[in-house]
Amino acid sequence: MLLRMSTLFLRTLRDDPADAEVPSHRLLVRAGYIRRAAPGGFTWLPLGYRVFRNVERVIREEMDAMGAQEVHFPALLPREPYEATNRWTEYGPNLFRLQDRRGADFLLGPTHEEMFTLLVKDLYSSYKDLPLSLYQIQTKYRDEARPRAGLFRGREFTMKDSYSFDVDDAGLDKSYAAHRDAYIRVFDRLGLEYVIVSAMSGAMGGSRSEEFLHPTDIGEDTFVRSAGGYAANVEAVATVVPEAVPFDGLPEAHVEDTPDTPTIETLVAVANELFPDAGYTAAHTLKNVVVTLVHPDGTREPLVIGVPGDREVDAKRLEAQVAPAEVEPFADFEKHPALVKGYIGPQVLGSGSESGIRYLVDPRVVPGSRWVTGANAPGKHVFDLVAGRDFSWDGTVEAAEVLPGDPAPDGSGPLELARGVELGHIFQLGRKYAEALGLEVLDENGKLVTVTMGSYGIGVSRAVAAIAESTHDELGLVWPREVAPADVHVVATGKDAAVFEAAESLSRELVGAGLTVLYDDRPKVSPGVKFKDAELLGMPTIVTVGRGLAQGVVEVRDRVSGERTEVPVADAAAAVLAAVRQGPATSSTS
Repeated sequence: MLLRMSTLFLRTLRDDPADAEVPSHRLLVRAGYIRRAAPGGFTWLPLGYRVFRNVERVIREEMDAMGAQEVHFPALLPREPYEATNRWTEYGPNLFRLQDRRGADFLLGPTHEEMFTLLVKDLYSSYKDLPLSLYQIQTKYRDEARPRAGLFRGREFTMKDSYSFDVDDAGLDKSYAAHRDAYIRVFDRLGLEYVIVSAMSGAMGGSRSEEFLHPTDIGEDTFVRSAGGYAANVEAVATVVPEAVPFDGLPEAHVEDTPDTPTIETLVAVANELFPDAGYTAAHTLKNVVVTLVHPDGTREPLVIGVPGDREVDAKRLEAQVAPAEVEPFADFEKHPALVKGYIGPQVLGSGSESGIRYLVDPRVVPGSRWVTGANAPGKHVFDLVAGRDFSWDGTVEAAEVLPGDPAPDGSGPLELARGVELGHIFQLGRKYAEALGLEVLDENGKLVTVTMGSYGIGVSRAVAAIAESTHDELGLVWPREVAPADVHVVATGKDAAVFEAAESLSRELVGAGLTVLYDDRPKVSPGVKFKDAELLGMPTIVTVGRGLAQGVVEVRDRVSGERTEVPVADAAAAVLAAVRQGPATSSTS
């Protein structure tokens, strides 16, 4: 295919868009690949849509190769299946809800587990029909409160979602492994660095869950890894729980005056003044943080989280634990006089206590552990308050922040923290959706059994952004050959008709050899502008036909390495074909 820049629907921009926060967003807009249509929604322009379709092609090829079959559902979906699984309510304000002219409720699909389940239920009834894997590449809709970072987080985006259906858990294990291997091949072909981490299933439900994260400083996800091979999303990290301590010989709790100590730092300072030999640190204090849970039905519940004072409550970890409820700051102290702001202690907490407020603690709060914490009176704290002896709790919660150097749960060494963007997520759903929607088949003994399912997603539009983010340089985009909108960018410079004739001839020869060529045939555009556009647009190979033509040569440039080679005009097509056939061109992370 020959794409002529003189007629291509393309305008490159000199300046960055004002709303762009990250390099991929800035460059995709400046290079004319996407345009903002609405907050969280983008229009794909011709070159951008070619990259998008190339990513789709790679995904389709690997899904087809593993034996999955492609289907396609509507985006406009009925309410009833989502009512059956309770997700009409659980999705809360993230769901786009609407009614037709008859008043029937619909939604714009955020994900399609229910529809896949009902489709298989409609057509299959025997174990002989399974295992089965179906997938689609479909637009999804989620009413994000804060769309950001261009294609990374929008209200409308494209996903590949696939689902496996098996008679038993052993079959699910095989389907899960097949999808996991396919994902590895997909991201390897896309040239993306990734880390596979253990993850939380969240609102999706299910048991085993892993994310494919692309490490980047702009990522919204924090993950951890150890030198010994442990890796997990921070929400899924389990605390290494210390041993309980016998109560025998522990000192009695005592209340002390600690004026002007509303923070952990001020409390530690006063504690060490009162007891100079104790060596108190923030880790010896118990911080009690009050939040409000907003449940899907609108019910609001105060909740107190107890964590060691050297750690903050990690909002994402907490949200993952209490989902589908949402977490909001607590502001109703007047309605709960037992809660003394800045001096809250566990003595008045718990579902059976004076306040009636549910109290969850960090797993490090074990029986026999001693704490300095609020005495529920202004300017007073209690010392040597012993867990399990002097106070109790309603349960534990993994809500405290994970810190560098924390031990890995599997004993593989200290943890280091990094940030990343989620590219894919795979779940062993189990029977949650099949049970809710009645998906059963007859097994080999003629007995009805509930089908077990897996769910597997890849963010297609997000993958485009991740590739742009990880391969750009100071000049512009640098596409891996596997997804580039064209194999080669031929640039004709100058005003000499012979230059344009030679560039036209070379472009046609390359097209005849099966390549896609972007040809800058604009007659009245300066060489400087053409070169800047070529660098910004980011094709893996750039061929310049210009002043060297008088000596019978053209310049072939590798956009990744920057290497430039002059080759005879007669050998130019062969040189470009050789570069293309060397394999996918990729660049290192910027």
